[in-house]
Order: sequence, then C-alpha cells, then structure tokens
Amino acid sequence: MYIAMNRFRVVPGYEEAFEAIWRGREGRLAEMSGYIEFHMLKGPKAEDHTLYASHTVWESFEHFQAWTKSEQFRAAHAKAGENRGKVEYLSGPHFEGFEVIIHEDRSGARKADAA
Repeated sequence: MYIAMNRFRVVPGYEEAFEAIWRGREGRLAEMSGYIEFHMLKGPKAEDHTLYASHTVWESFEHFQAWTKSEQFRAAHAKAGENRGKVEYLSGPHFEGFEVIIHEDRSGARKADAA
C-alpha cells in the first residue's frame, strides 16, 4: 500500500472556509484503479495556524502515480484557482508519501512487508 498526504497550515479565522471548500469538491478518486480511501484530517491549533492533512490510501505507489497523471486528477484540481483569496495559508501544501511496510487490520491481523 501507499499513503499520500498533503499538510495545510491554515491561518486562524479561515478554517471554516477551508473546510467548506473541501466539502464542496467533486470527488474523483473512486474512479481510479487502486484507490482505497480518503480522509481530511484536522489537527492541532497553533498560535499562527491550524494544521490539516489530506490522506489518501492506494494499493501501490504506481496507482497513486497514475492518479497524478490522470484526467480525474486534473478535473479534481481544476477549480483550485477559484479559491484564491478565500483561505490564507502560512505556505503552500506540503506533500509526504509513505510506503506501508506493516499493516494491522481491525481484527489485529498484521501483514508485515505490506508494500
């Protein structure tokens, strides 16, 4: 499995707008082979920002790569420019990608070398 994350540092006072933008986005991930799930995470508040992270799980890095090169990816991100000025960030999104090396499911079954 492969997990792709983007971290967003949203300036205080813009959290509602940020969340509304994400709630209103058209989902295109489910159209992709290898897509497992998506989460938008709200993290701790600091003095100068609230931390958010988008988190997608893929069957493999190759499936994630196919998403980034797909028409669905372009369509999902096409309206990003329309949101300029609605939300203030400390900096642009910060991407992090992870290969899953151990996976434990809800029953406690563990799969080593899951990648």
